[in-house]
Amino acid sequence: MTLISQTYWGGMPFRFQSPPKGAGLEARLLRTQDFRQISALYWTPPGNPRPKVAVLAMHPKVDFSHHYSFPSLVAAGFGCLGAQSRNPWDDTRTVHEELLLDLGACATWLKQHRGVERLVLLGNSGGGSLAAYYQAQAGAAPAERVHETPGGAATLLPGATLPAADGLVLVAAHRGQGHVLAQAIDPAVVDERDPLLSDPDLDMYLPANGFRTPPQWSEYSPDFVQRYRAGQRARLARLDAIARGWLSRRACAKAADQALPAKSQSLGWQRRRAFEPLMVVYRTMANLHYVARHLDPSPRSYGSLLSERPDLMNLQLLGFARTCTPEAWLSTWSAHASRADLLRNLPQISEPILVVQAGCDREIFPRTDHEPIRAALRAADSQFHVVEQARHYFEPDFGARESPVRDKLMALVVDWLRARFC
Repeated sequence: MTLISQTYWGGMPFRFQSPPKGAGLEARLLRTQDFRQISALYWTPPGNPRPKVAVLAMHPKVDFSHHYSFPSLVAAGFGCLGAQSRNPWDDTRTVHEELLLDLGACATWLKQHRGVERLVLLGNSGGGSLAAYYQAQAGAAPAERVHETPGGAATLLPGATLPAADGLVLVAAHRGQGHVLAQAIDPAVVDERDPLLSDPDLDMYLPANGFRTPPQWSEYSPDFVQRYRAGQRARLARLDAIARGWLSRRACAKAADQALPAKSQSLGWQRRRAFEPLMVVYRTMANLHYVARHLDPSPRSYGSLLSERPDLMNLQLLGFARTCTPEAWLSTWSAHASRADLLRNLPQISEPILVVQAGCDREIFPRTDHEPIRAALRAADSQFHVVEQARHYFEPDFGARESPVRDKLMALVVDWLRARFC
């Protein structure tokens, strides 16, 4: 049984189908200030290896080095740096306060080594909340930057080199990975150690609660929706407590070990200090909006970004936050603790911002996401657009090579960039 969305059958929809025509290409390994290496590809316009304006794209997990926006941007005369984060394709250890150092390394290289004078961050999907968090921290005085991760570890942000961007372009950006999970986590899970043990009163995929055979749209009562959302909040709080419990035990072991004379420190305590726990979070594909369009109306098709059968994908390995360290849970996936929150960071940004959303997105919705994101914009120069017929990655229809909605998106982006930075 094929559960993955048809969108992915022809390859990753966020990758371009053909490289920028005549572009220069430079592959780089960039070193961050905490001595990590990240890989990046720098695409430059034909005959211009040192453009004065460049776009930087990064996602917390996926590889944006071949992003679908690059051919149009390069053709318009802009440099494009697509970089992987330190956690390519695996967000088990993703701590956003560390990812900001990855973006800082990219921005520093572009400005100090490639002559870029105007830098724009392109935040697509989960890259949007990452870009906004970076810009908010880059614009803050060093002493006012985040000193600790939500898990309590010291950050390097107060002393880090974080060149601020001159503008942001946010495309199909959600409010943050924690908020995506808050909508999609299954509250029917009774015991995190037994994911098949389920509360039928909170199971959105039971016909008794309003679920209908796919691809029929389901209908849920206001009472069920209220109980369901309360159950989601309760499960998230339990997972927050589990994460903090692991971190507290490790901190206690470290403190007890350090209190002993060096010659008395036991191997057992050292092992407890070294232990890195892993959280496995089951059933994270259970957003009511996937199957009930009436709750947040839009012309989207049935299902989620990842699958046309979220009721079955909910039990698969693929999904949000399936494995993570306690630190990663709190920094990335906890709606309560994560600072990679678009609504929290957008009001701190005064540079020009362009937001373009996809009208048929199956993961980002008008009432849930579009309206609060638009309301959070404080920059004097900010624009908000919705391309009505577009899906999440503005990808072509299945089997097609041309995408009119992607062309419309790129016309908006190129015109906006030229008007401000050229």
